[in-house]
Amino acid sequence: MARLAVVGAGGRTGRRIVERAAAAGDSVVAVVRDPGRAAGLPADSIAVTDARDASGLAEAIHGVDAVVLCVGPVPGQSTTIQHDSAAAVVEAMTATGVRRLVAVSASGWVVDGDDPLTRYLAKPILARVLRDANADFAAMEAVVRASGVDWTLVRPPRLTDAAARGRYRSRRDGNVRWGFSISRTDLAQVVLDLLSDGSSPRQTVSVAR
Repeated sequence: MARLAVVGAGGRTGRRIVERAAAAGDSVVAVVRDPGRAAGLPADSIAVTDARDASGLAEAIHGVDAVVLCVGPVPGQSTTIQHDSAAAVVEAMTATGVRRLVAVSASGWVVDGDDPLTRYLAKPILARVLRDANADFAAMEAVVRASGVDWTLVRPPRLTDAAARGRYRSRRDGNVRWGFSISRTDLAQVVLDLLSDGSSPRQTVSVAR
């Protein structure tokens, strides 16, 4: 049994990760900014702090085996939330001696491995619409890679609330070709699988259904 801290546990993806980890028998610290978003979470403890507050995070994650960062962009709010959260998490992990991190990024801003239609038609259009979010994901990944922790970056495509399929495809040298979506529940399983995969530290893993 592992003890995990899930930063961003109040979001739709974070909630699935907490649920899946608890079902697997792990001990979970759910880190949320709004305590109202923690209702119904099957966590062993709830820590209320902003994901950009390194001192609050250090208190929340003290004694855990690993941290999962799954703070997503929120329309109309900070366009640097990914970067700022990653910087605070890395600082907190360094201060507390926690080594293992899985950070949820996105594959939409990356074209390596994509089919030609997606690479040359769809993504150039989306890049203009999602310019700020894509820049923030890239900045977050840069912070994580430059850190001294044992990180894994996971890049899903569009996330859905569909039921779990119980299987997924993954790739470490680019995006999963013809992989346009994955359910949040399957992504939660991806995160747990990567945490237990000894070959995944310092790897970037793209996933899709």
